[in-house]
Amino acid sequence: MSQARSTVRGMYFEEFEIGQQIVTSGRTITESDIVIFAGLSGDYNQIHTDAEHSKTTPFGQRVAHGLLGLSVASGLAVQTGMMEGTVIAFREISSWKFVKPIFIGDTIHVVMEVKETKALPRVGGGSVVIELNVKNQNDETVMKGIWNALIASKEAAE
Repeated sequence: MSQARSTVRGMYFEEFEIGQQIVTSGRTITESDIVIFAGLSGDYNQIHTDAEHSKTTPFGQRVAHGLLGLSVASGLAVQTGMMEGTVIAFREISSWKFVKPIFIGDTIHVVMEVKETKALPRVGGGSVVIELNVKNQNDETVMKGIWNALIASKEAAE
């Protein structure tokens, strides 16, 4: 009986290079995204869910949850395929800054840059530190930070 083996599309640890950049596709944030995220997270803060209240805030309109933006950025990063079948674990967010609000109708994308790699043979791969810069349709940074992921080694996969 033969076993079906999934195709690895992602990059192995050895393929990540310091300075390497990967840019994701874009995704438009909708009112539905905000409503669904509020229900999922339980965060019904008026700045996100009350259009009339939000008019009285410094932003003048509803803003997306910061953690919604972070979650969408994570999804966009995964959709590049760079970690598909090779990620061992998401290890750490060592810093994250919410720079500007994300509004309903904004389209965000992520510019990722590999900052550091460290082989960890005991886990069958290595640590990859990636700087993320989440930008809106005007190329303004709306959030940024540093992630660390454990990525499988090609040798360990063979």
